Amino acid sequence: MNFDEAIDRIGTHSVKWDMMETLYDVPKGQGLPMWVADMDFRPPAAVQAEVEAMAAHGVYGYFGDDRPYLEAIRWWMRTRHGWEVDADAIFTTHGLVNGTGLCIDAFTQPGDGVVLMTPVYHAFARVIKTAGRKVVSCPLAQVDGRYVMDIDAWDAQMTGAERMLILCSPHNPGGRVWTAEELRAVADFCVRHDLILVSDEIHHDLVFPGQRHVPMPLAAPDIVDRLVMMTATTKTFNIAGSHTGNVIIPDPTLRARFAGRLAALGISPNSFGLRMATAAYSPEGAAWLDELMAYLDENRRMFDAAVNAIPGVRSMPLEATYLSWVDFSGTGMTQDEILTRVEKQGGIAASHGITFGEGGEHFLRFNIATTRANIENAAQRLRDAFADLQ
Repeated sequence: MNFDEAIDRIGTHSVKWDMMETLYDVPKGQGLPMWVADMDFRPPAAVQAEVEAMAAHGVYGYFGDDRPYLEAIRWWMRTRHGWEVDADAIFTTHGLVNGTGLCIDAFTQPGDGVVLMTPVYHAFARVIKTAGRKVVSCPLAQVDGRYVMDIDAWDAQMTGAERMLILCSPHNPGGRVWTAEELRAVADFCVRHDLILVSDEIHHDLVFPGQRHVPMPLAAPDIVDRLVMMTATTKTFNIAGSHTGNVIIPDPTLRARFAGRLAALGISPNSFGLRMATAAYSPEGAAWLDELMAYLDENRRMFDAAVNAIPGVRSMPLEATYLSWVDFSGTGMTQDEILTRVEKQGGIAASHGITFGEGGEHFLRFNIATTRANIENAAQRLRDAFADLQ
């Protein structure tokens, strides 16, 4: 796979490239989009071949017989993560933001509290609030420049009105790979406070060398009666536009409640997404992923070196995801001053840290899943934008 291939995405209805001027006032002709979690790479050839075969057939009817699709998911989880999944436990949703909304709808009531470990993926809070539930923000602590869980403080925050915790594992935006011990502590916290645990593990394949992701059912097998797992091919293989995610529910009682909400809302997956996911979860997809992570590892090294050379700026050590979480607080600048330099002077669109909730202030999130040339370009733009500090 040639990850250095420059693919022109402008004018293709790409939210990443075509919307950065509208959203960030960064001109799409000269700007560099490093915001939304969308890679600038082609997916595995097996995925492209599957889409081309569908187009060549030319008939796009209802999808039937999902056994190969379910078996592909089971094979992937078994071989890549050591996790045995029951086919009957797998539900397919219109992406995992939709999956999150369905979990909130199925397992909580209006006014209930939903716990988030902040800062965290911004769509969680948006969906919780829109559903009429309350966001309960439990801030992560920083130790030696990386996030850790402050569970004693979180215990003191609980009032009994909370019904659910949504975990991001690996963590977005901090890039942490939670240890088995940390995951066990989260599970125990949910038991103590009688919370449904929704574990969003969409980034679980995007883990850098030296790190190991542990699926929650392996870290805490005794809590499956309150556990909902969320996984997808979309982030791993850069097929987010397929809007296909999986909600995996081991417990029959929870499974029945979730199935009832899916039926009541008339939700079913699209055939393109199912066939793309089946093709991706394959030996060909696994080989492509291994090449991807080697490429991203060098991008990570280069981007960190550039960012950390700017006085007062530090990137959080990235253990997983392709999203670099950069702290500008050491510059002493206001958020507006930081954005002026990055967006106006540097021409880079990056995700604003404040949108990720409490603790995100003074941070920006940069997507490094792009060509090596773009990483070099971004590094130079940032050096130029903060040249007076050096």
